[in-house]
Amino acid sequence: MTVQLGIPALPSGDRAGGNLASGLVPPPRPADTPAGLWDRYGRRATDMRLSLTDKCNLRCTYCMPAEGLEWLSKQAVMTKDEIVRIVRLGVEALGVRELRLTGGEPLVRADLPDIIAAIRGNHPELPISMTTNGVGLDKKAASLKAAGLTRINVSLDSLHEETFTKLTRRPFLDRVLAGVDAAWAAGLGPVKLNAVLMRGINDTESPDLLEWALGRGYELRFIEQMPLDADHGWTRRTMITAAEIRTLLSRDFVLSPDSRARDGAPAERFDVRRRDEASGEATGPVLGTVGIIASVTEPFCSDCRRTRITAEGKIMSCLFSREEFDLLGLLRSGATDAELVARWQDAMWAKPKAHGMDHTGLGAPDFVQPDRSMSAIGG
Repeated sequence: MTVQLGIPALPSGDRAGGNLASGLVPPPRPADTPAGLWDRYGRRATDMRLSLTDKCNLRCTYCMPAEGLEWLSKQAVMTKDEIVRIVRLGVEALGVRELRLTGGEPLVRADLPDIIAAIRGNHPELPISMTTNGVGLDKKAASLKAAGLTRINVSLDSLHEETFTKLTRRPFLDRVLAGVDAAWAAGLGPVKLNAVLMRGINDTESPDLLEWALGRGYELRFIEQMPLDADHGWTRRTMITAAEIRTLLSRDFVLSPDSRARDGAPAERFDVRRRDEASGEATGPVLGTVGIIASVTEPFCSDCRRTRITAEGKIMSCLFSREEFDLLGLLRSGATDAELVARWQDAMWAKPKAHGMDHTGLGAPDFVQPDRSMSAIGG
């Protein structure tokens, strides 16, 4: 299908003055826009990231301040029924093909199994995954699988207690590792692990972390640190780049591109084989795969297929956007399904080209870091 894309300018007065920035009403999309969640640049969002809460029980240095953040009130956060309705509209009316539940930390919601079960009841074939820090997962993995969760991603930046505690400000490594094993035992596979490397803290541990993951059948993905920390301390100069990650891993392994199509996925995947110490060449069979998500240095914005809903029901078309559009307020006002669908489509039509701007460039002079941290947006 060919999409004819006239690219209208967004109203500058609303952008600066309040309506768009405050999460209210997006400008209308053209009347001839195709069905689904299209934007002005020909991208269609089919991957929905929905945050269940902004609360988290870790204080990761690349995400939150040590003292934590001011949490949303219970009344401000979407209820189970509101979540289920929004997901239904995404799947049935807008072509969403997969759902990722995020936070904050989703496991802190007491009604998490009920949410998953309700979504699964409406959509028997929908892939439903969840990103978690793993704290408490050992006690809940089986019930989440029974409720209908498909698979899980667990954040794990280090296998060393001291390093883990330094990064997360909590001594919970054993609980996270128990959660990872429980997820595997419950059948929530493939289990994927997400690691952020911080210079001088855990970067040199990366080959050992990959060795550990491969030995257990987990898929490890290294994520470049992004400017989404609440302290706004991120700099392009100090982050570990994808190129550096590949160099670090080359100490023990040879990486070759995965032959499978990337298909809009944020991670570039590589087959992993052991490096022969004498020759420096690859030896033996493929041990598994590793992914690298290079949002900063090797951006993939041109093929972005994600739409995000925050815990309080705001539409974020781009992870780095400073504009949010209110879906939950409209829902609570008694809006029809058609009105909610139109709001969502209008919001996605306004999606920026890249990194919240009209060009790629995290760390560029004109880049403005979002006010929200990753935990408040929902990864």
